[in-house]
Amino acid sequence: MDHTGVTPPVALHAPDIADLLLGEGPFLSVYLATEAAIDNAAQRSELRWKDLRRQLEGEGADEQALAAVDPLVADAHLEGECLVAIATPKGLAHVSHEPDPPTRDLGRWGVLPVVGPLLEWRQSQVRHIVALVDRRGADVFVFRPDGRDTQLDVEGGEDPLAKSKPGGWSQRRYQQRAQNTWEANAQDVAAELVNLVVRDEPRLLAIGGDVRAVELVKEALPDHVLDLVRDLDGSRSPDGSIDEAVDEVTRLVATAVAEDTTTILRKFREEKGEGDRAADGPTATIDALNRAQVEVLLVHADPDSLNTAFYGPEPVPIAERPDDLVGLGVEQPLQGPLVEVAIRAALGTGAGLRLIPGAGGPTDGMGAILRWQQ
Repeated sequence: MDHTGVTPPVALHAPDIADLLLGEGPFLSVYLATEAAIDNAAQRSELRWKDLRRQLEGEGADEQALAAVDPLVADAHLEGECLVAIATPKGLAHVSHEPDPPTRDLGRWGVLPVVGPLLEWRQSQVRHIVALVDRRGADVFVFRPDGRDTQLDVEGGEDPLAKSKPGGWSQRRYQQRAQNTWEANAQDVAAELVNLVVRDEPRLLAIGGDVRAVELVKEALPDHVLDLVRDLDGSRSPDGSIDEAVDEVTRLVATAVAEDTTTILRKFREEKGEGDRAADGPTATIDALNRAQVEVLLVHADPDSLNTAFYGPEPVPIAERPDDLVGLGVEQPLQGPLVEVAIRAALGTGAGLRLIPGAGGPTDGMGAILRWQQ
């Protein structure tokens, strides 16, 4: 059986979220829908925040933390479909604008921030490259999770048939010249795509456009790049826009993310079947986290779960009962949501993370692939 480590795209690492979880609380966590495609979007967002704010005030949320979120709401719809804000009495600790609306508006005041939905978004935003090609070159787009997207044009030599309409005995010669030019242009596009794949290590490379040009580019790609290629319906438009291909690219990315989750769950089941490099269920996973044995934590992040765990000032140890921590030297254990406590321990000990569906995975939605045999 293969006992090699989990491939990098599958495991999420988020040092900034680790720092957030290890910071001083208590924390206000806000996930607020900020719809742009509606009338009076700013006013709608502010009304939603007003209702959520009132609820949080009733739960004892700190006024300074709430006030830190207030100025973010009105213009949030200009940045994305969901405002994510995490604050403490000292001010804002995290702000981001996510591309999809939340399942519902969520506000929590507690000892740890709610980070599950935020990490799920990050997991879904994989690096990918889109190339729209024709016989002259390509428009290439590189999409990165941090938002540093780039676009470049790859232009080859001119198509000789574009400037003349030869006939008679010279027709075949012109056709051959055109074919040679197309092949040379495809080589240029392929070389640039190889460079980008080496540099950015994307999860997938979507290629669409002129059918013959796509074939030539794919023929010029080495196998390790060709393995990343997904076919895309779409053409190279005059303005270099990919608007017409956006929905399909989104679907391809979502499929790749789902494939990664399926891959890691399959590996978990294999390791569990061998009885060595897997921890199944919260108790076994907590034990493995405490030994810094976890390579990848698998967890279903349900913000409504009532399961809790106990922790101290460091990422580990953690425990299901406070007395267990006292016995390990933690004088004043704190109680927090099990999911956030486990994520805090995993990220704080250098483990990777994979958010998984609630069904079909580890027992009670929590497990781990381990670094070494138990």
